[in-house]
Order: sequence, then C-alpha cells, then structure tokens
Amino acid sequence: MQTLSQKFFLYARKSTDVEDKQVLSIESQLSELREFAAREKLFVVEELIEKQSAKIPGRPIFNAMIDRIEKDEASGIVSWHPDRLARNSIDGGKLIYLVDTGKIEALKFPQFWFEPTPQGKFMLNIAFGQSKYFVDSLSENTKRGLRQKVRRGEMPGLAPIGYLNDSRTKTIVIDRKKAPIIKQAFEMFATGKYRIMDIRDFLAGNGIITRGGKSWPINQVTKHIFTNPFYYGYFRFLSEIHEGVHEPIIAKKLFDAVQLVLNKRSKSWSKP
Repeated sequence: MQTLSQKFFLYARKSTDVEDKQVLSIESQLSELREFAAREKLFVVEELIEKQSAKIPGRPIFNAMIDRIEKDEASGIVSWHPDRLARNSIDGGKLIYLVDTGKIEALKFPQFWFEPTPQGKFMLNIAFGQSKYFVDSLSENTKRGLRQKVRRGEMPGLAPIGYLNDSRTKTIVIDRKKAPIIKQAFEMFATGKYRIMDIRDFLAGNGIITRGGKSWPINQVTKHIFTNPFYYGYFRFLSEIHEGVHEPIIAKKLFDAVQLVLNKRSKSWSKP
C-alpha cells in the first residue's frame, strides 16, 4: 500500500535516437504523467526532464535522481514506461538494486504494471531486458543495412560538397552548381601555383562556405576535399576504400596530381 509520505520524482526522457522516434514527446509525456500522478494521488516532489540516450550509462539527470533517492529525497519514480528509465543493463540493475534495498518503494508507469514483489521485480527485469534487446537488435540491423549499402557501392552518410543526398532515391547525386567549382579547385591546386588558402578564398568567392557563413578552415579544405576519394568515384568506410557507383567529379589522374602537390608541400614544411 502506498502511504502519503511517499515522494516521487517524475522522470520524462526522449532522445534523437531512432528507437525514440515513436515515443511521446517530452510535453506529451509530462501531460500524461501529471494526469496519471493526480489520478493515482502521487506526491511529486520534482519533475525531471532528460533529452539524452539511455543506451549507455552516464545520463546526468538520471544519475542525479538516483543519488537523490539514495539520500532519501524521494522513494519512488513515476515515468511513462520502464524503457524511459533504462535501456542498458547497468542503469536497469541500479533501479532493481534500489528496489531490493528498499530505497525505491514504488515505480509507477501508465504503460506498465509494477509492484516491489518477486514477481514485480521479475517483470521489471524482463522489461529492461526487452528494452536493451530492442536497442541491440536495432543497432545490428542498422549495421547490416550499412554493410549492404557499401556492398552496393553506396556511401552511407552525408554527401560531400559538390554532391547532394537525394531523399527520393536514397542515393548521392551530383550538385550541378557546385561540382564544376570543386573540379576547378582540384585543377588549380594541381598546377602547384596556388596555396591552400588561395583555394579556400576561391571556394568562398564561389559561394562554398561553412554553415556559419565563413570561409572553410584550410585544414578542412585538405581533409574534406583534396584527400577525399569520393571525388574520383571511391569512398572511405570504416578506414577502408570502396568503389562507388556515384558519378565522379574528377579523374583519378587529377586526384593523384593533387596528392603529389600536397606531399611536396608537407615535406617542405617539415624541413628545419
């Protein structure tokens, strides 16, 4: 039986993880939980909101809540579902241990039944296990999908400058406006007559700038453009080079010429 002296933390969580896409928004969770707490006559001492994944331990608000429960600031938690509290074995284990030791007297969920009995703890353990299984399965399925995409010659992730992600076909296509600028940048640098900062200024003058509206840092020009195999038809994935099915912007011969210039420049910089 619940006593009037029991104090509850109301805990709501939603992250940007894929497995959280179908979960109620923070605002919806709060609305539902407030109604649930009022209906169940739960004394909520504080509402805690977290916008972070529960796949791994280390959520600051969750950890602070656990510390406060251990200090007897509250003896219960009200949350939408057990998967809002834990999707990893460490955090789930902490909660069950606190129930075992009596620090947590009650866990209340609109979407899940729980009582601090052997059967209740068994069901809670299953709920935490299901949450972790879902995350693990989703991760494995995602990796499998990425590997399949790579085998088809398609690079996962965002397209480099000069290309666009086509949301309709889920492929990477040429950006007809920026691709000629990128090609010209390669051609200019391959002559050996231009510095990286000259190329940066050339790109900026043609509208290729950062999201903040500034010129690219020169190290980013080298890293993301001049040493990126994507431009000659290949791509890196997990530190390996794979042949792509996308349309190249430059020939491999031009890419190699740029690498020679970069190599010569780096050797001259390293001389005492």
